[in-house]
Amino acid sequence: PGPPADRKLLPAMAKLSIRDLNLQGKRVFIRVDYNVPIKNGVISDDTRIRATLPTLQYALEQGALPILASHLGRPKGTRNMDYTLAPVAVRLKELLGRDVVFASDCVGADAVKAIDEARTKGGVVLLENLRFYAQEEKNDASFSKQLAELADEYVDDAFGAAHRAHASVEGMTHNFANPAAGLLMEQELKYLGH
Repeated sequence: PGPPADRKLLPAMAKLSIRDLNLQGKRVFIRVDYNVPIKNGVISDDTRIRATLPTLQYALEQGALPILASHLGRPKGTRNMDYTLAPVAVRLKELLGRDVVFASDCVGADAVKAIDEARTKGGVVLLENLRFYAQEEKNDASFSKQLAELADEYVDDAFGAAHRAHASVEGMTHNFANPAAGLLMEQELKYLGH
């Protein structure tokens, strides 16, 4: 049985895609899900990294500077280096075949420095683990704004984290006119629609 006759179903909301954005010369914050298994600095399954490659390649082809951000594990708001994303930067460089500048922090001077370095090299930036800050999981508005200041556009390609009301997933979007979905997110939404 469907909905009551007096109730109409709303059409699925249209989602803005990375393809709808003008990326030329823009710093694009791309929220990815690189929560991959790492033991002794070795990634045992890089499926989640590979899944984002079409979005990253598209952004690069459009002349953007991709700034990637992810969480890894549950460091509980502390800088626990067991959860560093540094090994992911190494693997991403191998997969992309271009420079990946790893920022030792996800906000502040270290992040800005990495972005400037990647801009001169024509590469990609990977920020350090977002969950090193408790403000990430608390969806702190000030932290969201700090993250947003790093970029001109926002793209969410982290389907596995999209349901979380965290600073890099929900809070940041309020600082951008046109937050958009990445190609992986777009594909997942299509599957859900079927």
